[in-house]
Amino acid sequence: MSAPTGHPDIDDDDRRFMAAALNFARRGLGRVAPNPAVGALIGRGATATGGRPHAEVLALQEAGAAARGATLYVTLEPCSHFGRTPPCAGAVIAAGIARVVSALEDPDPRVAGQGHARLKAAGIAVEAGVLIDAARRANLGHILRVTEGRPMLTLKLAETADGFAAGPAGAPRLEITGEAANGRVHMLRALHDAVMIGVGTALADDPQLTVRLPGLEDRRPLRIVLDSHLRLPPSAQLAATARKYPTLVIATGDASPEAEMRLAALGVEIVRVKADAAGHVPLDAALNLLGARGLTRIFCEGGPRLAAALIERRLADAIIMFQSPLSLGQAGLPALDAGSRAALKDAKRTRELARGHAGEDNFVEYERII
Repeated sequence: MSAPTGHPDIDDDDRRFMAAALNFARRGLGRVAPNPAVGALIGRGATATGGRPHAEVLALQEAGAAARGATLYVTLEPCSHFGRTPPCAGAVIAAGIARVVSALEDPDPRVAGQGHARLKAAGIAVEAGVLIDAARRANLGHILRVTEGRPMLTLKLAETADGFAAGPAGAPRLEITGEAANGRVHMLRALHDAVMIGVGTALADDPQLTVRLPGLEDRRPLRIVLDSHLRLPPSAQLAATARKYPTLVIATGDASPEAEMRLAALGVEIVRVKADAAGHVPLDAALNLLGARGLTRIFCEGGPRLAAALIERRLADAIIMFQSPLSLGQAGLPALDAGSRAALKDAKRTRELARGHAGEDNFVEYERII
């Protein structure tokens, strides 16, 4: 489909077409790392699985000759450097595009305004900044990886109506949310490159951390366990299924070599980092390691202690809290400590984005203010 031409300034049509391009971009979330998930509209294009071809190339291919003299909408500045593929800016110029509307300048130093500059030098009108806030959210993983060396992190929490994540010590595992909320969690897993927990959650819940939704069986985000001392047993589901679903354990240098051998024999990948003063895996080091591997989006389903640490260190970039209408009715493990709850209400640190219902459960979404 060809977008309309002849708009000298940003208008409602530009916003409408950019919103559609952002919807195309979201199709790539969790599938295109280390590249950003980009959407382009002139024909229709979204970054392909694995990061190539790029969205602009696919959109131009679909548009064909209709691209000449038309407007291209793209959610991130077209690349201007040679990587594994030629630069998209060159393809846009060669297609005879008259105008490019982009949402966001690419912070990658290999691009960083050079794509827009190359288009302008070729006589193409460039309008940037359309729906920039939505584009920043969609590209936050890419932005943080190229500017801070770490992926973005979405923290998921679940609590009873009276604020607990689990019952008292020794109690059976607490099923907090219902089918609709659980389905939403599986979808969120599919939209991230990896799912991360701490070893405490692995030991207490023995989770699978897989995507189990019809039609999404091919989604296999990397499963990550922060396990300072390699306490994950070979009998855990995460270890027993590691050859089918990729699994990474991040440990410290002091962890048992014998435990590493047992897990590695099952297909678990072990990576060691230098321990912090308390003998634990430092969160910053773990996230930097994941960024260096090319991951851009992490979905964390860890327990209250890991959640509090991420919030305290301002490493939780997006937070989704599910709340059951049912109360535990007795003392249990709080889903968040007082400091973390206060941080969610602190307008200088956190912004509420949305709230709604998932079946009988409620949810609230927040974002870290950058």
